[in-house]
Amino acid sequence: MPLTAAAIQAAKPREKPYKLFDQGGLFLLVHSNGGRYWRLKYRMHGREKLLALGTFPDVSLAKARTRRDDARKLIADNTDPAVVKQADKAAGADTFKAIALEWLGKQNLAAVTVEKAKWVFEQLLFPEIGDRPIRQITAAELLKALRKPEERGQIETAHRTKQRASQVFRYAIATDRAERDPAADLRGALTPLEVEHRAAITEPNRVGELLRAIDGYVGEPSTHYALKLAPYVFLRPGELRAAEWSEFDFDKAEWRIPEQRMKMREIHIVPLSRQAIAILRDIQPLTGTGRFVFPSLRTNTRPISDGTLNAALRRLGFAKEEMTGHGFRTMASTLLNEQGWHPDLIELQLAHAERNKVRAAYNRAQRLDERRKMMQAWADYLDGLKLGDNVTPLYKARSVA
Repeated sequence: MPLTAAAIQAAKPREKPYKLFDQGGLFLLVHSNGGRYWRLKYRMHGREKLLALGTFPDVSLAKARTRRDDARKLIADNTDPAVVKQADKAAGADTFKAIALEWLGKQNLAAVTVEKAKWVFEQLLFPEIGDRPIRQITAAELLKALRKPEERGQIETAHRTKQRASQVFRYAIATDRAERDPAADLRGALTPLEVEHRAAITEPNRVGELLRAIDGYVGEPSTHYALKLAPYVFLRPGELRAAEWSEFDFDKAEWRIPEQRMKMREIHIVPLSRQAIAILRDIQPLTGTGRFVFPSLRTNTRPISDGTLNAALRRLGFAKEEMTGHGFRTMASTLLNEQGWHPDLIELQLAHAERNKVRAAYNRAQRLDERRKMMQAWADYLDGLKLGDNVTPLYKARSVA
């Protein structure tokens, strides 16, 4: 009698494994641990063999029968389905998708970067070349995948996708699963990127207007306080919006951002000015019982979204050509350099990469006190601009690096 779905659902584990038989050699092995495994019994070259067809309920009865029928067609052609399965598995291990996921699992990237890389793979590359053996992928095939975002006007996305694909091909070359990187043959094939300068307000009087507008913002508290804090800490928007209460030490007046949240994959210390602490103290009664300092309106299990700060700036009347969430970094860098603060201190506080590793270690170890002074002087300067005073900035003689 053929097996039924009701019989499978009613099957309970016993002390020893047992079988529920269907037809054509198909049976369900019910294990003592409760697992239910589809198996096909067949003969090949005079020998009895078993072929695994998956597990229930991931593989339904109908799907198991389809796999049985496919296997029996191979057997009728004198082809062993077990050998075919092994060959398919071996080929699958060297597909672009398999190697891309392997590469991604080995990268020490920030969580937001991992999510963006997954999106590029799953939405743009896997549908076109994911199942192809990586050795066989041509430049023309890769270009076809890149044309999709390019045709939608997403030129930067197309270039970033090419970059991600190239990283996977280079990893495959290093692990002896590919001979070359076809992305290298696409130089000049995509529409060139236009250099985009992130908009920022750097004229002191306009900075004062911006700060006063932020103080008058009417909207969600998370957005308001993130905007208020942004000019005092000048972090990347992603680092700011994902701030967690566990990262702050108010006694030491420090914000220690863990390496997994930083672009450069190193712990970053932000000395907190009195003004920055006051802003955090103001929002603490509203969000302090949760994980995130600036939780999303929809759920407190996630921070505000990537475009929240830019959207708020638009609501305040600042066009995207005038000011962006990233522009607070340009603002601080420009004005602090104009005020004579040493470039090394500014670069350290911006968390830019230091190519000279010896110098980087020295800077991290020796310059925190100087950065504390700079951050407090910067906060005092901003307060003066906000009040509309004719501010004379505190100039700092540059020390020897």
